[in-house]
Parts: sequence; C-alpha cells; structure tokens
Amino acid sequence: MTRKLSVLLLALLALVSCKSQYDALLASNDVDAKYKAAFDYFNQGKYQKSAAMFESLSMLTSGTEKDDTVQYYRGLSNYRYKDFETAEGNFASFVETYPHSTFTPEALFLRLDCLYRATYRYELDQAPTRTAMQAINEYLRAYPSSDHAEDCRGMLKELGDRLDTKAFESAKLYFKMEDYMAARVALKNVLRDDAENIYREEILYYIAKSSYKYAQLSVHAKQRERYLTFIDDYLNFVGEAPESPYRREMDALYARAQRALGRHVDADELLSERDKDFERERKASAKTK
Repeated sequence: MTRKLSVLLLALLALVSCKSQYDALLASNDVDAKYKAAFDYFNQGKYQKSAAMFESLSMLTSGTEKDDTVQYYRGLSNYRYKDFETAEGNFASFVETYPHSTFTPEALFLRLDCLYRATYRYELDQAPTRTAMQAINEYLRAYPSSDHAEDCRGMLKELGDRLDTKAFESAKLYFKMEDYMAARVALKNVLRDDAENIYREEILYYIAKSSYKYAQLSVHAKQRERYLTFIDDYLNFVGEAPESPYRREMDALYARAQRALGRHVDADELLSERDKDFERERKASAKTK
C-alpha cells in the first residue's frame, strides 16, 4: 500500500511539475523557448496547448520575421483542435496581414474549410451556408487553378444542395399542413428563385397535386376554374417528366379532373411513351396466341 501511494504521489508531482513548467513558459518572454515549445506541442498533437503558446508568442514576435509563421500555426493549431470558429478568425486576420506570405494560399483555403464546417443541417439557419458559398465562389474566381479547386466545387455542390433541400422542404410543409393554395404558391416561388433546384421534378409534382387538392376541396362554383389550373400544372409536369414515377398518379388525377369538367378521357391518351410501347407489345403478343 505504501509503495502504491509513493508511485501515485510521484505521478502527481510530475503532473504538477509539467503543468507548472507549461504555465511558467506561457507567461515568460523567452521567444526562442516558447517558439520551440509551441512546435513541440503541435508536433505531439497537443493542439490546445500549441494554440495557446502560439497566441502568447504572437505578442512577442509582432513585426519580426517569425510573425507570419507564428500567426499561421496559431490558426492551424485551432483548426486541428477543431475550434473552427476561432481558426476562421485567425486565418482571416492572417490573410489580411500577410497577403504575400508563403502560407497565404493554404490559409485562404483553410479559412473556407472553417466556414464550410461551421454551417448547419438544412433544418436550421442557413445564413452561415450562404456566407461560406460566397467566400468559396470568391476564392474560385481568384484561384481557378488552385490545388483545392475541386474540393471547393464539392463544398459548393453540397451547400447548394442543402439550400435546395431547405427551400423545397419549407414549401412542402404547407402541403403537409393541407394549405394547398399556399403550398402551390410557395412551391412555384422555389422554382422562380432557383429554376435548377435539384428537386425540380418533385416540386412540379407537388404543385400539380396541390392545385388538384385545392380544386377538389373548393365549393362547386369555383371548381371549374381551379381544375383548369390543375390541368395546366399537370401538362407542365408531364411535359418535363413524362417518365416520372409520379406519372401514373398524375394521370389518374387528370382523368378525374376531366370527368369533373364533364369530359371523357381515353385511357390511351394518358400512357407515357414507355407504357405505350409496353401496351403495343402486349397486344401484339396476344394476337399471336
């Protein structure tokens, strides 16, 4: 028991000694010792300590030839420690102060990566997403041949898809709430703002389905006009996505709308080209039997 207590005491004393040594060095003005210690901590993966040491060191190296190295590794330590908000500020300040440093190209990209990592999933506020996309686009315009250009384009694609998802899901919420008029307006606004939304087919489908539901639930005096609106939306949908998996459902709604308008619809008129080919093959096969 005595031996175990002695070992524990020695370990505790060593820990206190190390901590005191780190704190003493952090508070000192010995540039060379702090510089060496900062890189030792960095190379050992002790990024929180290296960040603090580089930050303390920066007040001593300001205006010297070591300053850009210290400032860059200060940001890189915070980046490796995954404190992306602090690292982004470090890199932004570095680029502004040292636009021609050998570290500047990498600092520019790492700042973008910090902005990218600070964005939120689509359900949350997308202001950081727009900020990151603007910065990435500016970087690509300035450095189109950068080694990081492909990574940046990948970030832009992911962030753009996230904004598309946010817009689509927000508009579709009105449909889920059964406010079909508001759903149609909101969904059309999504395409007005971004015609290339990755959910374009689904948006056209929900526009048409919203207008059908709105017509179906309307008073009789207003149904004709609103079914005609649905037919326009239906034709827009099938014109763009004739082979859509939603096609059969839309065809069925179209037939019901036409019947509600007192019109007869030939079932063959509602078949997609793929369905027509299948139907022709089926009829030809039946004749040979």
